[in-house]
Amino acid sequence: MGISREQAVDCFRSDDLIGIGMEADAVRRRLHPEGVVSYTVEGTIDARAVGEGSTDLDEEIDRICQDICEVVEAGGTGVRLVCGADGRAKGCEIERLESIFRGIRARFPAIWLEGLRSTDVLANARSCGLGVGETIARLRDAGLDSIAGDAAVADGPGHEIEEWLEVHRASHRLGMRTTATMVFAAGGFEERVDFLEAVRRVQEETGGFAAFLPLCLQSGDTSHGALEGPTAVEYLKTLAIARMFLDSVENLQASGATQGLKLLQMGLRFGANDGGLVVLEVMRGKTASGTRSQATEEGLRRVIRDAGFTPALRDAAYRTMFLN
Repeated sequence: MGISREQAVDCFRSDDLIGIGMEADAVRRRLHPEGVVSYTVEGTIDARAVGEGSTDLDEEIDRICQDICEVVEAGGTGVRLVCGADGRAKGCEIERLESIFRGIRARFPAIWLEGLRSTDVLANARSCGLGVGETIARLRDAGLDSIAGDAAVADGPGHEIEEWLEVHRASHRLGMRTTATMVFAAGGFEERVDFLEAVRRVQEETGGFAAFLPLCLQSGDTSHGALEGPTAVEYLKTLAIARMFLDSVENLQASGATQGLKLLQMGLRFGANDGGLVVLEVMRGKTASGTRSQATEEGLRRVIRDAGFTPALRDAAYRTMFLN
């Protein structure tokens, strides 16, 4: 059992950042004594154009599979399909999505396939007149391995957080493991503790969260009323407290993509054991397909080694592929 709510609040109020980091590092060493920090390489593929301006769904699936071929050739261990419309489903799309996943799975039986954020799952469930669990089950049976590791805002509306939790809970009950991602702004640490408590409750029920990822709301983002993002100190403190509070969640991610590699490196001594994603962008017509950002991957491995750990490439299910 992790630290209590009262202890978490005390840590947020404390100025002893180094002491909090040392306690979190002790939890990390207990859970991951091998001294390995994992990361994954995945391709992001834009599938939103499927069915738009074309009557030949098979042709569009062929194009997506061509992109997946390039992801595999570039060393990707899985793909993320962008196939939602920010939670606004264009009518009932469940059959179209099933066709996409079956088409991909027929050609790539082993690749990890991730897609649909919680908002997209909810939108499709409502437009199709289905329950959340039934919607996810149909997509799983068609070949989907997991829903996207989308983020919930710690101080967001309560009903949105509950809906987010509902989708993840339903996924867990169907055998899918997911990542809990929390976005937080400067200040308001009580809301962060509320969020951590909610994640811990679901984890006690289902055991389905494979990882937890805290992300800072970026400065200038006013979508949630925030003008300034959290400081580096606030990020590291939140990361460490999450590690101590959620010791039932095996993996804690630090994000180099959003927080920067230097802060990620510090986060490896504040409880994190995973460096997150190296993303292969395969957005048709927007970037070169299947191009791995070598600088990002090499940089990630370098900061992991410099922090005293061994980098390990993993897949989305947190299975280690090889140490490097």
